[in-house]
Amino acid sequence: MALDDKKIAFLVAPEGIEQVELTEPWKAVEQAGGHPHLLVAVKPVDRVQAFNHLDKADTFDVDLPVSRAGVEDYDGLILPGGVTNGDEVRTDPEAVAFARGFLESGKPVAAICHGSWVLVETGALGGRRMTSWPSLQTDIRNAGGEWVDEEVVKDRWLVTSRRPDDLPAFNRELVNHFASTPG
Repeated sequence: MALDDKKIAFLVAPEGIEQVELTEPWKAVEQAGGHPHLLVAVKPVDRVQAFNHLDKADTFDVDLPVSRAGVEDYDGLILPGGVTNGDEVRTDPEAVAFARGFLESGKPVAAICHGSWVLVETGALGGRRMTSWPSLQTDIRNAGGEWVDEEVVKDRWLVTSRRPDDLPAFNRELVNHFASTPG
């Protein structure tokens, strides 16, 4: 399936992004004909620092701070993981409102690993079936979601996965889902 020039927001913190959970979905979006756009939460910076687990990895140029982005400007949202990344993004009220806007509008959202923490903060998980890194399952249940231990889960507008090992299934499902949603 093709993303036909859809503009997809990737929302991250200034540092702590799990690099492969940013770069692999980014490549999948580009290869499907979409346009990834890197938004930063918490504080405006020009570059963000990714990690390979606990080790510093590459840095990436930021397109826009989330405070200057609108849900109407994007066709979908991807929330990469990384413990620090997910934890930092969920503390930013503008980032949480941005993610909530996608959930409320019915635009597609994909989250992997600790990226799901941002979704917990939105208050919009009631009745949604999803997965994440296992340590988030209590948070998801407390937010009204149904947590399951599966490679990839699709529930209406939401696609979630647990960990980097799930990236092939996650990328396949997010591209199919984002491509099938009107932009």
